[in-house]
Amino acid sequence: MTTSNETVSFTRMDAGTKADYDLLARKFEPYMTESPDRYIAALEAQRHERSSGYPIDRCEHALQAATRARRDGADADWIVAALLHDIGDALSPMNHGRMAAEIIRPFVREEVTWVVAHHPIFQQHHSGPMNGTDPDARETFRAHPHFDAAAMFCARWDQVSFDPGYEADSMERFRPELTEVFARPAFDPVHLCPGEAIGLA
Repeated sequence: MTTSNETVSFTRMDAGTKADYDLLARKFEPYMTESPDRYIAALEAQRHERSSGYPIDRCEHALQAATRARRDGADADWIVAALLHDIGDALSPMNHGRMAAEIIRPFVREEVTWVVAHHPIFQQHHSGPMNGTDPDARETFRAHPHFDAAAMFCARWDQVSFDPGYEADSMERFRPELTEVFARPAFDPVHLCPGEAIGLA
């Protein structure tokens, strides 16, 4: 068991020893198990943020989308995707879909990653006529095997989740799905299901 004050001996990576890298590996494992805590903290940091102009904050939007996914009978991959789909808003608002997709990419189905990466374009279908973006931009992907899943993700869970009257599940209710997904071996083909289009629910 490592202690918090253990550190490697090097100041540049090419000077590290095997013992150094063994130490880093031992510390990395518990760090990965804390991933759900870090994602919850990042979402909670978006709590009570009203400067966006929406009637609810981004944290509540995430909870509503994930709650709708759960109540639709979606699996853990989709629930986690719905919860984290906008987590990149704070750091990368113009590319937040791809940022969120990269967070989940090693652990969920390829289909789910693709939908999260492309959801901002699909959202334009619902808002484009009013905000000056192209509502038909998603048609570029019409032939893609995950087109329908992306369209449904936005229609059923994302674009409807700005409702101050909707009673969403609490953040802690999503800890089991976060723990399940981020405990998986990274880039395991069993979970990535490359090429498969399973759909939402």
